[in-house]
Amino acid sequence: MKVYKFGGTSVGLPERMQSIARLITEDSEPKIVVLSALSGTTNSLVNIGEALNSRKQDVAHLLINDIEKHYLNFIQALYSADESRQKAIATINRIFSEIRALGHIPDFNAGNNKSLLAYGEILSTHLFHYYLNEIQIKNELLNSLDFMRINSEGEPDLQYVSEQLAHSINVDTRLYIAQGFICRNAYGQTDNLKRGGSDYTASLIGAALKVDEIQIWTDIDGMHNNDPRIVKGTQPIEELTFDEAAELAYFGAKILHPATILPAQKYGIPVRLKSTIDPNASGTLIGINSDKADVKAIAAKDDITAIKIKSSRMLLAYGFLKNIFEIFGQYKTSIDMITTSEVAVSLTIDNTQNIDEIVGALEKFGTVTIDKNQSIICIVGNMLSEKKGLLNKIFKNLDEIPIRMVSYGGSRSNISLLVDTKYKNETLTQLNRLFTS
Repeated sequence: MKVYKFGGTSVGLPERMQSIARLITEDSEPKIVVLSALSGTTNSLVNIGEALNSRKQDVAHLLINDIEKHYLNFIQALYSADESRQKAIATINRIFSEIRALGHIPDFNAGNNKSLLAYGEILSTHLFHYYLNEIQIKNELLNSLDFMRINSEGEPDLQYVSEQLAHSINVDTRLYIAQGFICRNAYGQTDNLKRGGSDYTASLIGAALKVDEIQIWTDIDGMHNNDPRIVKGTQPIEELTFDEAAELAYFGAKILHPATILPAQKYGIPVRLKSTIDPNASGTLIGINSDKADVKAIAAKDDITAIKIKSSRMLLAYGFLKNIFEIFGQYKTSIDMITTSEVAVSLTIDNTQNIDEIVGALEKFGTVTIDKNQSIICIVGNMLSEKKGLLNKIFKNLDEIPIRMVSYGGSRSNISLLVDTKYKNETLTQLNRLFTS
């Protein structure tokens, strides 16, 4: 069995939904197909939730009408049979009635908003299920809320997922459809795996069922060796190790959700990145093996904030770093990069939600300086920390670009540079020339 995941752009138009139906039925191999919401739907639902949270029911009402109209137009083009259209219309009427009911809740809150966001995937999977039925492809629609659960720490409960899926899967059905992104929390309430979480859903299902392969289908032909939106002539990477792919996903490669790798890596399940635009392209295979190229790819992560804490009191001070880390832990803010000297610590974060509170707590230990609008440039490859002269090549190539921080040696496969975002494009282009020439 394999797991196939299709993103919002892959199902965002009726003809694209029809094409993935053909794609998944090219062979009789058993599959679980995980779908995201139709492209644009989650953003629309977020806007509706924001309007309801601000008590702007009139704005929310207009937004709901717009997205409902989009779905009604969508099904007219998707189906050929009136019976299929009527089933889809009935589902749309029911779901949008429930959405409007959420709009009448006087104290609309975060929990209500998570229920609202779940409707995108529920809609897409129902419409796809009806289409498969129309073209006489036997399939079964699963409800991810029945088996996908996170614990009180927000982490997936893989044992629970495995047990519940075992009751749902049988040998007589070769094709299952499931919602990505959505789940229940430890209290049984509707929750989600955060943005991009459909990749994570596919990986969790694959790990729970110990499948042969997890395939992530997008409109890009694999993970590229640089950002194709910025650098010309990039190429898809044939093979990556789990560690290399995880580094690239975390540090900016948009094709893959960062959490996706972990469940697959735990059980050694290959993850293949494929393109719905060019299904015959080999894409990128993520697994245990990799080719021996020194540098595989370069990625960039934006919206980074650098924080420097300077204090002569920290010289040889026992427990200083522990105190610093505890502050970030208290505010559930992860650290990307860190460098130290005898009198200062510099680190980076990508979540500034609690920045004022964090700075206030850090100021007890010294002077705090903030640099916003930074980007992390991540260079990933095969045992980079053991390559002689590599850092010298990088710095020589970037001698006109101010480098704020460097992280080297913490990972055998990653060198990270922090630069002001205004230098990001130039840095990516220069490094691409260095490693592809």
